[in-house]
Amino acid sequence: MASSTPELPPSPPGWPHCSIGASQDDPIGCIGVRVGVYTSCLVHLADADREAYLASLGPGSIIDHRGTTFTWPLLEALLSSVRDPATGYACLGAAQFQAATFQGLVDFPVASFQGDANFDSASFQGYVSFQEATFHQRASFQSATFHHVVQFHSATFQHVAAFHGTTFQNIANFSSASFLKPSSFQAATFQHDAIFQSATFHLLGSFQSATFLRSADFSSATFRGIAQLVGAVFERAETLGPLVCAGDVELSGAQFRAPVTLMLAARSVVCRRTQWSSTAELRLRYATVDFSHAVFEYPLTIASEADPWVLPDGIVVMEEALASTPDASVMISSLRGVDAAHLVLADIDLSACLFTGTVHLDQVRLEGACQFAGTPPGTHWRRWRPVRFSRRRTVVEESHWRVSQPLAVEGWVMPWPGTGQVGPAQLTPVYRALRKAFEDGKNEPGAADFYYGEMEMRRHDRNDTTPAERKLLQAYWALSGYGLRAGRALGWLSAAMIATVAVMMLWGLPTDDPKPVTHGRQSGQDIRLTTDTPAPVNPTGPLRERVTTERFEKSLRVVINSVVFRSSGQDLTTAGTYTEMTSRIAEPVLLGLAILAIRNRVKR
Repeated sequence: MASSTPELPPSPPGWPHCSIGASQDDPIGCIGVRVGVYTSCLVHLADADREAYLASLGPGSIIDHRGTTFTWPLLEALLSSVRDPATGYACLGAAQFQAATFQGLVDFPVASFQGDANFDSASFQGYVSFQEATFHQRASFQSATFHHVVQFHSATFQHVAAFHGTTFQNIANFSSASFLKPSSFQAATFQHDAIFQSATFHLLGSFQSATFLRSADFSSATFRGIAQLVGAVFERAETLGPLVCAGDVELSGAQFRAPVTLMLAARSVVCRRTQWSSTAELRLRYATVDFSHAVFEYPLTIASEADPWVLPDGIVVMEEALASTPDASVMISSLRGVDAAHLVLADIDLSACLFTGTVHLDQVRLEGACQFAGTPPGTHWRRWRPVRFSRRRTVVEESHWRVSQPLAVEGWVMPWPGTGQVGPAQLTPVYRALRKAFEDGKNEPGAADFYYGEMEMRRHDRNDTTPAERKLLQAYWALSGYGLRAGRALGWLSAAMIATVAVMMLWGLPTDDPKPVTHGRQSGQDIRLTTDTPAPVNPTGPLRERVTTERFEKSLRVVINSVVFRSSGQDLTTAGTYTEMTSRIAEPVLLGLAILAIRNRVKR
């Protein structure tokens, strides 16, 4: 019976592999691609055939050595055959080195790759240099492994640069490199220092899900498009930046597992669900920051930098990519889902920040000049009556709620898509927490605005505030602005005093002050005397005749005494007596509200 032939494993896809070394036990043998019409790879060619092949090459020749194992002498011989006599440097056309192995030095200094350069799954076991090399077409190093130091210093990538899944086991130096088209380092692993100092990314620079086990040096790096660091892991990076980005810096899902300082100048910094496992400081310029659901267990500071950064060598970080941005201030757009117990904000614009859903907001620390949204200025008309809002600091979500109400006046800010709708019930605890944060920071006048906002939300809350309480709050608001508007309370006090004076002059004072009358009766030698004071006589005659200087002076004395709970001793008519009793209750209350408002504005 004939013996069965063992099933051979499939050949590596994509190229005819070298036949040298193939056997029944190892049917593939060498996986290097065959050279031209030969049946062997470059390594296994006969010397004469190899020399003939290399002699056929010249500057710009297409190179295909997939799966080939290179020693330094063999690689040097190949590069010499494509060296441009005018420049003295290697000039390759399309170069295919997929799955190739480089056992020694790999030196492509100032090399020029005119076509696609493909090093996917290649293994570089020695020192590698692509310093000042130029890749005119696509450069791909996907899933490649660099065991030693690799230099891409001042390299120029004029087309797509793909380092997806690449492993750098030693220093990876991309300093001053220029990426003119999108570049991808997605899922790359940097086991040693990653150096991108002064590198320039003209479009997308993606480091999504990359892992940095040591330092990541992006100082003076410039992203003219998007810097994508989504899901990146920084194990021991102490600093990230200074980095300049004309677009978005996307840090969503990134993890920082050691104390770190981020120095970023960008139009937008997105930190959704970013995790900090140790202390951190974000020093920012120009940026609008989305901090939704960020996670940190240790103190984290977000600060606005007023001046450009200066490197240790005294060089100022240039920000030409952001030259069209007029203001370097930093704005936070959302703190929803954040536990703010360890959060410090310094000189941050919070005028567009979403606060609802923030945990421990009362423990946030606000340093420097943190700005909030305001109320619409000026006087507005709501149907037939004028409306004027007191000047105060607000959260933008109140603006979103007010603009959605019927008869909303102009000046409130429309919500942007995806913001969601919140109402007074959700805004009341936000204002209460911010008030407490300002009070804990010994800023009582600043806390007053948020107390005003808290009371406003309670007054408008038709779900949790009873009608009786809402009416009481309405009166409190109208009389003194919740004890915070001294001018309003003094205005009502002045009006009440003027009204009381008028009532006293017209009806409260009698025609004449009653004079005591003594009556006597003699019975024998006994004389009995009785002194009575007649009842005050109500004034009569036209009202204008009752407005005299004397009656005004008496009325004013009665009113002033009533403000301080004192009796004037003036004889009054029945109407005057009740008027005085009313004023002795109402007017001191208004005076007290005015004093309370002044105290709340000057208390420290």
